[in-house]
Amino acid sequence: MDFSFITKSPLWQNILTGVGISFLLIGFFLLMLNVITNHGDYLLVPDVKGKLLEDVQSNLEQKGFEVVIQDSIYVDTLPANIIIKQFPDPEATVKVNRVIYLTINRTVPPTIPMPNLIGMSLRNALSELKSVGLKMGDTTYVADIAKNAVRDQMIGGVSIKPGTPVRMGSAIALMIGTGLGGSELPVPDLFGMTFGEAKMILESNGISTGNIMLDPGITDTTAGFVYWQNPPPYDAQNNVNVLRVGQLVDVKLSIAKPERPVVPEKSSDH
Repeated sequence: MDFSFITKSPLWQNILTGVGISFLLIGFFLLMLNVITNHGDYLLVPDVKGKLLEDVQSNLEQKGFEVVIQDSIYVDTLPANIIIKQFPDPEATVKVNRVIYLTINRTVPPTIPMPNLIGMSLRNALSELKSVGLKMGDTTYVADIAKNAVRDQMIGGVSIKPGTPVRMGSAIALMIGTGLGGSELPVPDLFGMTFGEAKMILESNGISTGNIMLDPGITDTTAGFVYWQNPPPYDAQNNVNVLRVGQLVDVKLSIAKPERPVVPEKSSDH
């Protein structure tokens, strides 16, 4: 291409030509920038809180929004995948292709460690369950010295140890003590019984086991035999000891079945 016209033209003419071309390029760039960035195109953010994600996502994208799931939490009273929070807020004016961040309700509830409710009052146990996202299930009452105290925590009839992973929103059944009963009962003689037999005898009389002390070599209470109990069935004068419903009996267990010592009969003088 012949550029001799540039050298033949006066300097001032070349400068004006260069300035004109520059303005044309800048104008073209700004025009294309408006097209690329959708300058002047705005959208009104709709209110999608309380709606299911699958019902609104495609509609939002068709309107020019980008949908991003920012977080998911679990609320057991709400359906899964329902939108709990959104940003920007409803009725906000944003540019096309603006991201809408959503917080939805989880499909599967998370697991949490089971708290230790044993020994708590019923009121405190309910407060603890609520604070960790659990619900109270069935409540049963058993004779126990601690009135209105939690004696056991269960799911599906099975005791749940503290720290066991459970699903948030699960219903926890509680066993509550009724306090001491008014009637007195003779202390059962548990000597030589297996722990299972002794526990059955005590519970059938409304009595609970207290401290369970194991001899060396025993790792499972079901393998032990009762050779000591407190209170004993008789006092030092051989009178029958009594206790009330809800009281506790402590026991010691041995790995071998004990033999009851023979007490020699007192001889009478003639």
